[in-house]
Amino acid sequence: MTNTATEIISSTGAGDVAAPNDTPAAIDTPAAIDTPVAIDTPVATITFADFGLDPLIQKAVSEQGYTIPTPIQAQSIPHVLAGTDLMGAAQTGTGKTAAFVLPIIQKILRHASNSASPARHPIRALVLTPTRELAVQVAENAASYSKHTDLRTAVVYGGVDMKEQVALLRNGVEILIATPGRLLDHIGSKVANLSQVELLVLDEADRMLDMGFLPDLQRIINLIPAQRQTLLFSATFSPEIKKLAQSYLRTPVTVEVARQNAAADTVKQVVHMVSSSDKQRAIVSVLESRTRQGLSRQCIIFTNSRLGCAKLARALERDGIKAGAIHGDKSQGERTLTLDAFKSGAIEVLVATDVAARGLDIPDMPCVINHELPYNAEDFIHRIGRTGRAGSKGDAIALVDASEKRLLDDIEKLMKRKLDVKPLPETAAAPSRSSSHSSAPAKMSDPFFYKPYEPAAPKDADSSTSNTTATPEVKKVGIVPAKPAVGALLGGFKKK
Repeated sequence: MTNTATEIISSTGAGDVAAPNDTPAAIDTPAAIDTPVAIDTPVATITFADFGLDPLIQKAVSEQGYTIPTPIQAQSIPHVLAGTDLMGAAQTGTGKTAAFVLPIIQKILRHASNSASPARHPIRALVLTPTRELAVQVAENAASYSKHTDLRTAVVYGGVDMKEQVALLRNGVEILIATPGRLLDHIGSKVANLSQVELLVLDEADRMLDMGFLPDLQRIINLIPAQRQTLLFSATFSPEIKKLAQSYLRTPVTVEVARQNAAADTVKQVVHMVSSSDKQRAIVSVLESRTRQGLSRQCIIFTNSRLGCAKLARALERDGIKAGAIHGDKSQGERTLTLDAFKSGAIEVLVATDVAARGLDIPDMPCVINHELPYNAEDFIHRIGRTGRAGSKGDAIALVDASEKRLLDDIEKLMKRKLDVKPLPETAAAPSRSSSHSSAPAKMSDPFFYKPYEPAAPKDADSSTSNTTATPEVKKVGIVPAKPAVGALLGGFKKK
């Protein structure tokens, strides 16, 4: 199998071509094209109507109110429609899901049938994801944009009873979204058959490798016809990802719409150096400061351990903050209820482990707080990617203990920039009991707490290496359904 990257497309915004030093590394350098190739039409002038999608698909897109695709969508969809294998790299929240869901629906629409026979609905497209949350998000997109067609969509993942999923698979499904382990369970039970799969998507492939899914991936891919189209989407193109692409993709086009390992410019980042024992009090102070500014208290707080996640949520509740926890020890039903409460506003603060760092999509999330820095620097980018999504603005705050300085250095090295370190407000640094006797309000010494997100001022050209890639602002970009599908509670989606 030939695995040379035949074309590299890189965009820093609305159709701009990245500078040579931003060109992603080629998979096979002897034959790779080193110069990025710009798409023919500027991204800003492309609409979803220009892709030639079936009217039934276009109707579903229009019903969501979207007309302008994001850069990853504008550059990926034509290649997928043309049948080319593809490696896509983009920041989280840039619309990667729709970049493959829409062309998949278009390509297999010829197989759509209103027959009740399961034999008329074999699996034609398989999307593999590392987490339940991401699987549900992809399935919601697929169900939403195929709703006017006769295509059937289902999602299967672990942590829930298999009966509902088995019933869906036995009824037949053209688009299947799955986590690798649970899919292998269904294959072992002879409920899922992959012999007619035409398109395979590896979504968040870097995360799947981090979670040790490579053996499962190999077993699954061995069951899929070799003559297939394969799409690989990842936030980073690490050497391991390139090796994976060499094994599974044939002459792929590489599409990269942002500098690798960069956070969105719509996210304002700040670091506060604070001891571990003061971090809980610092969080309370941060939220109180945001309230005084008239900003939302809603935020996601990331921790590294399940025990620490649950403990912090309970401690914040005692401080009068409505908090909920989501981590690997929670059942899928518990996670769904907690997420629904968070989205509705019944919970102000969601404390989460990295199980929520990818796949959790909440539009207009105003703030993310890192209670602890992740051990893997790449996970930091995915965490703060929960805010500043699809053109929205957000704040990312990191509470860093002196013992975490090495982790901070790793993050700055990965992002190729220094993060702003600012002092905590005096109310957070001083113990609450010792200051309780004073009726005078504490002086706020940190200007961050008076100023929500502000666009960065333009910098000179010779300082551009420290800037993240600018994201063009459009009226409404990306494709994220407004409401989660009810079927997520059952672990699947079924056409009505």
